[in-house]
Amino acid sequence: MPCPPKPRLLLLLPTATYRATAFVEAARRLDVELTVASELPSTFEQAQPDRLLTLDFSDPERAAQQAYQFARTHPIAGVTGVDDTAAVVAAAIAERLGLKGNSVSAALAARDKHIQRSELARRGVPVPRFERHGLDEDVPELAARTRYPCVLKPLRLSASRGVIRADDPSGFVAAFARLQQILEQPEVAACGAWTRYVLVEDFVPGPEVALEGLVIEGRIHVLGLFDKPDPLDGPFFEETIYLTPSRFSEPARQDIVGCGQAAVAALGLWEGPIHAELRYNATGPWLIELAARPIGGRCSAVLRFTAGEGGRGNALASLEELIIRHALGMPLPALEREERAAGVMMIPVPGAGVLRDVRGIAEARAVPLVEDVVITAHLGQALVPWPEGSRYPGFIFARGETPEAVEAALRAAHRRLAFVIG
Repeated sequence: MPCPPKPRLLLLLPTATYRATAFVEAARRLDVELTVASELPSTFEQAQPDRLLTLDFSDPERAAQQAYQFARTHPIAGVTGVDDTAAVVAAAIAERLGLKGNSVSAALAARDKHIQRSELARRGVPVPRFERHGLDEDVPELAARTRYPCVLKPLRLSASRGVIRADDPSGFVAAFARLQQILEQPEVAACGAWTRYVLVEDFVPGPEVALEGLVIEGRIHVLGLFDKPDPLDGPFFEETIYLTPSRFSEPARQDIVGCGQAAVAALGLWEGPIHAELRYNATGPWLIELAARPIGGRCSAVLRFTAGEGGRGNALASLEELIIRHALGMPLPALEREERAAGVMMIPVPGAGVLRDVRGIAEARAVPLVEDVVITAHLGQALVPWPEGSRYPGFIFARGETPEAVEAALRAAHRRLAFVIG
């Protein structure tokens, strides 16, 4: 008898992403067919028409029709996207093909910060007090009546790009002007009407945590809860270290997960990965952001899961393997993270300029508990600090018996690196 065909995953992968290798490797380990769809055509697409596809990411409905035509000759069993824009396109494709996924309205609510805030507030999820303002409004008048401290944000940019804290009216006017310059850059302004607005919300004090989860039939299955030991108090919000397991108390962790679950329900998310950012203080958890996609950059490598039922013997499964299994309806492992503590440092941008050299990589890798140091910036690349920038020059990974030991290893490795900028 002929073998049944392998299930095919349609992976929506924007060209400017770090995620390709991790998903390709996961698909290979699971022995599934993989078609990678991007917004720009590949020179290899004609040679591999079943493996590469170009979709119009700017128009989800058109992309869904394009995927439908592709699926007539190459049946698709599942679809997933790796960033905020791709998550909306994936939802449209899932609806068009009858696949597991979220509704387009839910994906849009997770994509747009103002829509998200409005839905969460309406459903009683604790979020900062917020207002949306147009770029054409009277900024000094807004500054005079705003409550401080506050945070100004673009509606849809990711990785904290354009997010600025203001502590007084003069700081508000300066932050507004700086964010407006970002939103009026040609590649941003071309993204749509949302670039003409700014979200202004109260600054929420307290430590920040990140919740990584897989939503199955509307319920969050927690894959990781990360502490962020470096204060994120502004004026800009470049992230650095993620550590898991969280050192919060069990009741606090339950409250954080409960807040995330309430947000998932409020937005109507039903299936797939989520990444949420929350703050925690004396009043409890506050939902800051929730995205219908997995953790960004190379950070997913910090998460490994016991294989269990449906897994690969004693091997550890990656986050990408879980996402692919879920999208294709394959058996899932126990969704339990390995016992050891783990962490990643998103290497801070050392300054503005052109990267000429990176020294001390071997010394950083030699630090006990450090698993790898990955420099993703290339020599000759312009490094742009936050809030205008959004890309890290690299990542450091460590694993050990305690979060404290992992944090110390990450910081020690970082001290051994030297970036030469010209």
